[in-house]
Amino acid sequence: MRNRLRTPGRLLLAIAGAAVIAVQPAAAQSILRDAETEALLHDMAQPIVVATGLDPKNVDVVLVNDSSVNAFVVGGQAVYLNSGLINTADSANEVQGVIAHELGHVVGGHAISDGGGKAAQGISLLSLLLAAGAAAAGGGDAAIGVLMAGQQAAMGKYLAFSRSQESSADAAGAQFLSKAGITGKGSVAFFKKLQNLEFRYGFTRDADSEFYSTHPMTGDRITTLQDTYEKDPAWNKPSDPAIEARFQRAKAKLFGYLAEPADTLRTYPEGDNSVPARYARAYAFHKDAHLDKAMDETDALLKQAPDDPYFLELKGQILLEAGKPLDALAPLRRATELTNNQPLIATTFGHALIATEDAKNMPEAQRVLKAAVARDRENPFAWYQLGVVYAANGDMPRARLASAEQQVLSMRMPEALGSAEAAESALPKGSPDWLRAQDIAMQARAAIEQTRKRR
Repeated sequence: MRNRLRTPGRLLLAIAGAAVIAVQPAAAQSILRDAETEALLHDMAQPIVVATGLDPKNVDVVLVNDSSVNAFVVGGQAVYLNSGLINTADSANEVQGVIAHELGHVVGGHAISDGGGKAAQGISLLSLLLAAGAAAAGGGDAAIGVLMAGQQAAMGKYLAFSRSQESSADAAGAQFLSKAGITGKGSVAFFKKLQNLEFRYGFTRDADSEFYSTHPMTGDRITTLQDTYEKDPAWNKPSDPAIEARFQRAKAKLFGYLAEPADTLRTYPEGDNSVPARYARAYAFHKDAHLDKAMDETDALLKQAPDDPYFLELKGQILLEAGKPLDALAPLRRATELTNNQPLIATTFGHALIATEDAKNMPEAQRVLKAAVARDRENPFAWYQLGVVYAANGDMPRARLASAEQQVLSMRMPEALGSAEAAESALPKGSPDWLRAQDIAMQARAAIEQTRKRR
């Protein structure tokens, strides 16, 4: 998994009522990025997005590294899903119900601030698992989160949205699913999960609570939604089996990446030889530095599907992070080819080329990484690696420009300003790179000034 640089907020636990599916303001938060997962979320959301009338090219579904069960929008056309929500959902169809509701907020214009931006911090990349120092989120109840004292009141301050907006998003989401021909069974099932969590944690409803006065009761929403969905022609339509299989893979992959290895092995024991179980265990063994066991799981996956690019990516990633970059080149090169140079996979391949410390690999690394940032400019690690290549080639102006790109994406504005000014002073005046350095410097100055004014 990797990162998209958007800033969703550090969200409060949201397991009761509408909190799990609500519009929320944003602050700094870590975004998880993974080529396979992003492709899945895109395919899960696309028919729903089309049903809204929005352009699928302009709508993103972003995965947030937060163990609370939550989803939100913050302005613009992006839906944020917490990792805890993915862990709690049993099916892709359940997540599609959440996405449909959130798109109801987007279409309804319910977000009160455009806090999305491009300021994600605490970047952790699944394809650079150990180097990124991924935080283990644990499993089971740990993935749900723990209710903290006073959180009910605090959440109310964040969720100042009316019951009518929540009900409107529910109704809109039901319409979108219907138009897309997707059953609402998953939506109802997920709300029932929330209700069960509510009972489990003894969540009481205070009539004076701002949160509960602005969000419909979970039971009321379930009754209304079930009545609506049961009348829809798509109610008894099976969920797409291919999407569901892909979801189980991605869910296991995410769990293996985030959870403590012991929790992963309890959830996916070694007697389970399914693809999701092997996927999760490969990460668990890798995190525990059991290279042989991680390779056994990965090779078993590749035996079933030798040309699966994500299995190849996994093998290359594990070898790279185990200090075997030369061995990682073949699977990563093949994964890059099979995905038509998917930027996140290509970035890992570029990293492996650099890690060989062989000057002969630098031209290929530069070519691969330049192509990656051309298709996905919001990947700070790709910019960092490209800067390493430029520096190795003695091209310090472009190395500083690449550093500026990385730093501005990571919201390190003073550093970005310094790097951009250094690049601008040395690049050919009027060239595209010179103009880009100017743009970054202007962006950084504006951000620094805004920070000063807030103080």
